[in-house]
Amino acid sequence: MPITASAVSLNVDDVPASSAFLTRHFGFREEAAADGFASLAREDAGMNVIYLRRGLASLPDDQRDDHAGGVILAFVVDDLEAELARLTAEGVAVTMPLREEPWGERAFQVRDPNGVIVQLVDWNGSAGR
Repeated sequence: MPITASAVSLNVDDVPASSAFLTRHFGFREEAAADGFASLAREDAGMNVIYLRRGLASLPDDQRDDHAGGVILAFVVDDLEAELARLTAEGVAVTMPLREEPWGERAFQVRDPNGVIVQLVDWNGSAGR
């Protein structure tokens, strides 16, 4: 089975707010949008992020009112400290401070206006080398 593309689809209350957050702070661009829908991409991300408005009739009944709770959008970056400084300077609230896990992962988290967690990660910690 060849996979030709990947996407993560998240149900949120305010699609334009989440779309603007990824566009403004993470360099995504909106490839397609309609009422209650936005598909965002970056050339280097290897996947699209899709936002769907909760309650859309096109969603199956058992998913229609779900929220993207418990999901973490994780992006691996080359310079974690620089990204932390950039986002802080842009006024983005850091909801999990930079920390290093015993297995070498270093990460910090922010949340978009709908509460979706965005985590920036690198594997430069001492245990990951």
